[in-house]
Amino acid sequence: MADTETAPEDLGAPQSFLVLSDDTPVYDRAGDKVGTVEHVLSDDQDEIFNGLVIKTKDGHRYAAATLVDGIYERAVIIAQPAAQLPEPSENATGDDSSLTDGLRRAWNWLIQPK
Repeated sequence: MADTETAPEDLGAPQSFLVLSDDTPVYDRAGDKVGTVEHVLSDDQDEIFNGLVIKTKDGHRYAAATLVDGIYERAVIIAQPAAQLPEPSENATGDDSSLTDGLRRAWNWLIQPK
């Protein structure tokens, strides 16, 4: 079940993942709030965006870069509702190696001491 909060009409200007702040609200295409950005996964050396760890009311979820429709000053828009996003996992498996790698990287980030 989606959060009842909907995306603001003015999301602000498009932004790079390089300046995306933790706790930025995340909404799905329908405008329902999915959660907040917990962490941006990227290849820092090559500045390649891999995806987002999203904090939802049901726990952490991973949105691969291909599911991120837009990054703005005041929000992020993703292509799927939170219930359809996979949970980060140490033992992620599947046919899509980039998704599997992203899920493992998200898991490793979550379990590291802060």
